[in-house]
Amino acid sequence: MRIKKIFIFILLFAGFLCVENIYAQNIKDLESRVQRLEQKFSGVNMLDGIKISAGATIIIQGTANANGAGIGYKGNDRADASYSAEVEIEKEFDGGARTYMLFETGQGNGVTDNLEVFSNVNADADDSGGSLTLTEVWYEQNFDDSFAITFGKINPRAYIDNNEYANDECGRFLADIFKNSPVIESPDNTIGMRLGMPVKEFVELDMEILDGNGDFEQVGDHPYFGLQVNIKPRLMDKKGNYRFIYWLNETAHTKWSNAAKTKETGTGFGVSFDQEVADDIGVFLRAGWQRDEVYLAGEGFSLDSSYSAGFQLSGNLWNRQNDILGIAYGIINPSDEYKKAGPLHADAETHFEAYYNYQINSNVAISPDIQIITKPYGNDAVNGSSAIIAAGIRTQIDF
Repeated sequence: MRIKKIFIFILLFAGFLCVENIYAQNIKDLESRVQRLEQKFSGVNMLDGIKISAGATIIIQGTANANGAGIGYKGNDRADASYSAEVEIEKEFDGGARTYMLFETGQGNGVTDNLEVFSNVNADADDSGGSLTLTEVWYEQNFDDSFAITFGKINPRAYIDNNEYANDECGRFLADIFKNSPVIESPDNTIGMRLGMPVKEFVELDMEILDGNGDFEQVGDHPYFGLQVNIKPRLMDKKGNYRFIYWLNETAHTKWSNAAKTKETGTGFGVSFDQEVADDIGVFLRAGWQRDEVYLAGEGFSLDSSYSAGFQLSGNLWNRQNDILGIAYGIINPSDEYKKAGPLHADAETHFEAYYNYQINSNVAISPDIQIITKPYGNDAVNGSSAIIAAGIRTQIDF
């Protein structure tokens, strides 16, 4: 029995030595690998080139003479709120490459769901119920500044129909018509590719091709194509952008005059100009036209053309250098084919907006905003066509 115990002890001790030797060897191997990795990545910061920014927008609006189908009675007055928040992450790489991600969330439609109009009053309203969404994610490769290719989930309005003074609902004009042209029928953020190219020192070209209906299904069957040529002269040594736009959407459209024709194509063109006319004064003009005899499935109307113009004053003029005052006016014309299909009034809807962006500090700004819409929905709204007044205040917080 004693010999048996001694034999078992020897086996256990030998096993321990074996395990200890293997463990020690693994530790040495691990240490060696760590040392090689440390040498390989010595001086490299994995966070180099990463930029992270965030912001939030809170809007409270009240409206008189709301005319939406679900408001209950004509002339109902409403006051509603909305918020949105976003986080941007950008990473730059060697060789002119970069990646970008935009996460967004929000809640509340504001007063937009209480109005029946061709173009609404709160372009920031996007009621996702507070859920977080990856709105954009793309990779971009720049080839020696001669051209750049962007691929992924793209915002088509980021490259086409932009404007220096009327393209930012978080700090500039809040109405849809002054953010983008209502007669450019681009899809929501979706899969696609964009090519950007400086043709000359003062000429830029942007082309994009995306999934036309934005559902990520059969992306090559019904594409959206957009083209913009931007001429950037310096008039009297002042910056300006003169953009000329063409677009085509092969998503199935229906013809107003023949409902059996459901595979029609939508197309149109437009311009978006902005010009600095003095050190603290800028003006803009936007106009667009589209094929008006067709409409997308689910749309209750179609538009023929839209025009808008306005100006922006810097607070430097009254010793508030970071403040901005903006005023704009726009017209939206419904199509004749839509009018005939009614029969309807289908009058031109007009928009007026004025805002004042008051910069409290480097991170917070508040903007009182007033809008007036005449002949809403072309004088064909179910609950009346009195002029709509929407007034509110926007708070923008940047981190």
